[in-house]
Amino acid sequence: MMKSVLIANRGEIACRVIRTARRLGIRTVAVYSDADADALHVRLADEAVHIGPAPTRESYLVGDKIIAAAKQTGAEAIHPGYGFLSENAEFAQAVMDAGLIWVGPLPKSITAMGLKDAAKKLMADAGVPVTPGYMGENQELDPLKAEADKIGYPVLIKAVAGGGGKGMRLVEQAADFLDALASCKREAAASFGNDHVLIEKYILSPRHIEVQVFGDSHGNVVHLFERDCSLQRRHQKVVEEAPAPGMDEATRAKLCAAAVRAAKAVDYQGAGTIEFIADGSEGLRADRIWFMEMNTRLQVEHPVTEEITGVDLVEWQLRAASGEPLPKRQDELSINGWAMEVRLYAEDPTKGFLPSIGRLDVFDYPDHLVRVDTGVEEGAEISPHYDPMIAKLIVHGDTREEAIADLRFALDEGECGPLITNAGFLYRVLGDEQFAAGTVDTGLIGRKLEELTTRPEPSVEGLEMAAAALIGGGRGPWASSAGLRLNAPGKRQMRLADQFGRDFTVELGEPMDGPPRREIALNEGGERLVLKPWRAVGGADGGVGSGSILAPMPGKVIAVEVAAGETVTKGQKLLTLEAMKMEHSLTAPFDGVVQEVNCTAGDQVQVDALLAKIDTE
Repeated sequence: MMKSVLIANRGEIACRVIRTARRLGIRTVAVYSDADADALHVRLADEAVHIGPAPTRESYLVGDKIIAAAKQTGAEAIHPGYGFLSENAEFAQAVMDAGLIWVGPLPKSITAMGLKDAAKKLMADAGVPVTPGYMGENQELDPLKAEADKIGYPVLIKAVAGGGGKGMRLVEQAADFLDALASCKREAAASFGNDHVLIEKYILSPRHIEVQVFGDSHGNVVHLFERDCSLQRRHQKVVEEAPAPGMDEATRAKLCAAAVRAAKAVDYQGAGTIEFIADGSEGLRADRIWFMEMNTRLQVEHPVTEEITGVDLVEWQLRAASGEPLPKRQDELSINGWAMEVRLYAEDPTKGFLPSIGRLDVFDYPDHLVRVDTGVEEGAEISPHYDPMIAKLIVHGDTREEAIADLRFALDEGECGPLITNAGFLYRVLGDEQFAAGTVDTGLIGRKLEELTTRPEPSVEGLEMAAAALIGGGRGPWASSAGLRLNAPGKRQMRLADQFGRDFTVELGEPMDGPPRREIALNEGGERLVLKPWRAVGGADGGVGSGSILAPMPGKVIAVEVAAGETVTKGQKLLTLEAMKMEHSLTAPFDGVVQEVNCTAGDQVQVDALLAKIDTE
């Protein structure tokens, strides 16, 4: 077993690797950028090395700096985590050429599976079923459109070097193809330095099923069963679970056997995932499941596999990289119960899931019930430079129903703020009837987006408790007698306001013991409301109805779709902002006329910059 390892990553996955390494007695080395100087992974590691400024291209993506840090600290191995350089074959080779242990697959395996078009051809040759589509070299716009027309709409445009939901567009009709293609190529070039795409037939009732595989340097390959990651938004996974609902033993056996064949076809070593797309219109059937791609790294959702198998996949990675054989044979692996994971993000679902950056003052989830994999703690800053994931919340139960109930309870009882998070959205997704029945597909969230992202009104009971706590042991200055009637007692009421500009009137009961408070947090269904007496916030409307289009975060304007004087309709795209390696469309809040446009394509803008202004006609 190796004695030391450098983790070439940050955040949650860096902390995850450090915890397992520490349990195994392996010394750990962290790397960090300027923005991460005080990060949790830096403090958890035995040693840490600064590798550059906040932008990833100047720090976490600079392989030479990471290898130099390993040599400087005497680390024997480099674990890449996921993202960043984890699937970069050139970096893997450079690590090995430097005499270090690469905790991952052979560079040739990464290369074989790195480009989606070549990987599909390889899988077809290995007898693994693949989805119909175009994977050719001709990347001219008109020939690509002709291929899409030939396949038949809807089609999916995918960057051949893509991953993590980036560089992917669904096109439902021919008229939209060229615009979607241009956007996909821009995002792919920015994220991966490669704008080549492939085109796939889009399955109308698609389910995303993936199989965890693991290989060692002795020729052994096993699978650790399947995960279902069908609940997605914009091709990014929202809920992951294992096993897959509706999967029978015969279909599981054929699917997992195909995954093992795929891994063996590229001499795979280490942790990897074979991703499949299934047509779920008639349930899960082996003849309607096709290979999509392989991720040659540890997946974000690996904890659900760990929970149902009792395996520590990071430990397996470290052992396999040290030259040890796999700790278990295939017949020693089995499924125990049901596991489910959600990704808690600092983002506002009511505003198109725009990231919410700033200080995390409160972060508390019932860890006796839920596994919390995180790279932050109370007092940390959620930075605009990186992915805004706060934590992964994972539960394990005897049944799927128990797992859902426990995860909803954790979201309801947990508290995270003052940043806006997607916890309430996750709570509502888990409570969806279709999801509860296990009849999900990748389009479920898109079809119910408004319902799932609408912030509900707080309960009367919750408001009454908040009012009682605000008043405390006395009546307080904000209570009022109202509705005086002859021969009837008056009603005591209190008006409250939340941080979103909403106000509520509540009947007052008995005050709560303790001094009056200026504000109180109410947590219900994953939503965290900060309530104050209405007068304390001046009855402000929070800017509702404003036609000012402000930059929600620092970023680069990559497209301006309108000009001053132009008439627009509610929801019409006005401009596109690139931030956190993703494109964000800013739309008109209502029907009106563009009064001003204060930016052009290529401008770098700061948060709250006035980009455009709309007035009603």
